[in-house]
This record gives sequence, C-alpha cells and structure tokens, in this order.
Amino acid sequence: MTDPIIPAEGLAAAANAVPSMPAGAAPIPPWPGELVQLDVGDVFVRSTPALPGSEPAVYVHGLGGSALNWTDLMGLLSEPASGPGGTALPLLAGEALDLPGFGFSPPPASGDYSLDARAAAVVALIEKRASWPVHLFGNSLGGAISTRVAARRPDLVRSLTLISPALPDLRPRLLPARLALVAVPGVGRWLLNKMLAMPPERRTDTSVSELYADPGRVRPERRAEAIAEIMRRDRLGYAADVLLGSTRALVAEYARPGPASLWHDAALVTAPTLLIYGSHDRLVSPALAGRAARTFRNGRVLVLPRIGHVAMMERPDLVAADVREFLQAAYRHEPGRQAAIAGTGIQHESTAPAPGSRSSLRPASG
Repeated sequence: MTDPIIPAEGLAAAANAVPSMPAGAAPIPPWPGELVQLDVGDVFVRSTPALPGSEPAVYVHGLGGSALNWTDLMGLLSEPASGPGGTALPLLAGEALDLPGFGFSPPPASGDYSLDARAAAVVALIEKRASWPVHLFGNSLGGAISTRVAARRPDLVRSLTLISPALPDLRPRLLPARLALVAVPGVGRWLLNKMLAMPPERRTDTSVSELYADPGRVRPERRAEAIAEIMRRDRLGYAADVLLGSTRALVAEYARPGPASLWHDAALVTAPTLLIYGSHDRLVSPALAGRAARTFRNGRVLVLPRIGHVAMMERPDLVAADVREFLQAAYRHEPGRQAAIAGTGIQHESTAPAPGSRSSLRPASG
C-alpha cells in the first residue's frame, strides 16, 4: 500500500519516460545503436541515417529516460520534407545518447553524476564525432545539461532546442517536491525501494498519467517497449544508485547561486534557442516560459496547449514542425544557408580544437 504523504507513484512518474507516436502513425522500431568509447567513459548511442544534405544533431534525454525517448522526433527530423512552395526543410542526422548509467550506457567509473560530468559526456561525444557545430536537443534534465554545454562550449552548438528544461524553479509544486525528497539522506533510498516494488506495468501507466496531458496518445506497442525496458533496468545492480545520484545532483543545481547557476548559463548562450513548454506540464512549470524569454538572448519560446512534460513524445509531429520552422528562421540570418539546404546539400567542416587543447567541461579525475 502506498504511503499517502510520500507516494512512490510520484517518483516513478518523474523517473520513467514513456515513448509515444503521433495519432494514427505506425510505430517504428528503436533506432540502432552502438557503444561509443569516450575518454570520460563509454556511452550507448542510437543514430538515424545521415541522408545527403543532413546536419548533425545530438539529443539528450531526461532523468530516468534514455535515447528511446527521442525515437519519433529523430525519425521525423531525419526525413526529407518540404514547406510552402516546395521549399526544402532542414534535414537532421540525429544521434541520441544514453547518459552514463541510463539505458544501455554503463555507469561512470568515477561515480560522478553531477551536471558537469553529464555535460562532459555530451561534449566528448560531439568531439568524438568531429562534425560540429551540432543542433543540440535536451528534455528536462537533458535540457539543463544542454544549456550548460551551449553556454560553456558555444563552438560546438549551432542551435539549441530545449523541451521543458529543468532550470531552477523554487516555487512549490507537488510532483517536483516529491522528487526532491530523493535528495534527503535515508528518505531517498526508502522511496526508491518502494518504487521498485511496484509492478513494471503500474510504473509505466503512472508515468504516462503524470508526464502526458493525454495518456491516450501512448500506443500499445510503445507501452510494451517501456515495460520491457523497466524490467531490464530492474535486473541491473546499479540502476537505483544511478537514479539516486542523478536526482541529488539535479536538486543540488537548483541551489547553486550566481555565476554557477543554470540561469546564469542560460544568459550566456549565444546559439539560436527554441524553448518548448507544455501547458499541462506537472514537473516544469510553463510559467517559466516568461523568464526563459527574458534570459536567453537569442531565444524563441513556445507553450504548447494540452501538452505535458515530454512534448517530443506526446506530440512529436508538432515539435518537429516547430523545430523546422525555427531552424528556417535561424538560417535566414546565415548567408547562403537556405540556398545550401535547397541545393545539393550542406557540407560540414570539423572545427576541432587546437592540438593539446581540452574541453572546459570535463569531470574531475579521481
């Protein structure tokens, strides 16, 4: 029986993201992936095909999620599409990583789950691929990570798309308050044990009801995928520790003041930025849209009606359309970019760092 004051369902909902598809669309299988060796630790990366003229994009999931959270949006943005008058729309070759300890990525050997360590993994992947700047996407925790990467490594980011980014908000809300309890010594482990005792089917359905404005958008095939992933994660000996450490690290970021804060990072971002909030988001308040509009110097902010915390899963079709419109507008300020999209394709040159240089976003050794 669930405790009436600290429900395990609240933690389950915040820690499990469930894939979906646009209404009427046939589900596609997860994109193929591989384990990529990085100097900060190995990560599992799922990729869409790189068609001629496509640009590199990197997708970063939220707390308790995985690369599977981006399956549908990655697919839509990787397919050729035309706008009004037959204008070619931007085409993205996507890579979605499982953050260390989530999905199929092993936990970091250092045990470091800080935001800086997470950002360092994203930076290392982009540098490993040697094809930047990239279009960087982030949801929730992934949005916080992507904000830090864009602020401190602007050379790596061509555009930034944030979906319900977990930027500090100290106003009380029920579901975030439950999640914050995980940071309390003793309480967090107890809550996690209660969550893990729930059947995978119940955890999945609870997540859908908390993260989606319309739970009916989840296809049966996607629900089955989510249940299977929870069952697989439950068999791993480190899953609870990863979730506990990651939650505490995110809560700690909310308390950072001044130049170390995520909002300070947001003010430093120079890349064109699209921020998408859901009107019915129970984790990240859509009221933050106003502050985001004032803080990101080159930002466009949207609040999608009747959408929850994971817009790219609940309505990937709407998000894909908004992203392409946003990129087209951004390209109008880059001479030759729109012509390249409509022509033979866009060629990229790696702007690798000078020999011997290293990223400023690296986890501390030891």
